[in-house]
Amino acid sequence: CIMMSYEIIKRPIITENSMDQMAEKKYTFEVAKDANKIEIKKAVEEIFGPKVYVEKVTTMRVLGKVKRMGANSGKRPDWKKAIVKLTENSKTIEFFDGLM
Repeated sequence: CIMMSYEIIKRPIITENSMDQMAEKKYTFEVAKDANKIEIKKAVEEIFGPKVYVEKVTTMRVLGKVKRMGANSGKRPDWKKAIVKLTENSKTIEFFDGLM
């Protein structure tokens, strides 16, 4: 079932804003477009191991930008973003610890 978790959570999103939110135990991920909040919560708790407890999941759809190269124009794909807030007694996600 861990393979399915990796299909739900695609990659972490590392921006200035997401780094600031890590102080509040909020982590940002790109997730599968058809994943719901319950699936995202289970996937985070499964991937990042014991003692990681999710308190809240916020999701949003991000529309792809229209880009041009000369006369050709195209559109980047739409994607879904999830901000995961951990509980107070939860340990931090170690993947992000090295980035701060």
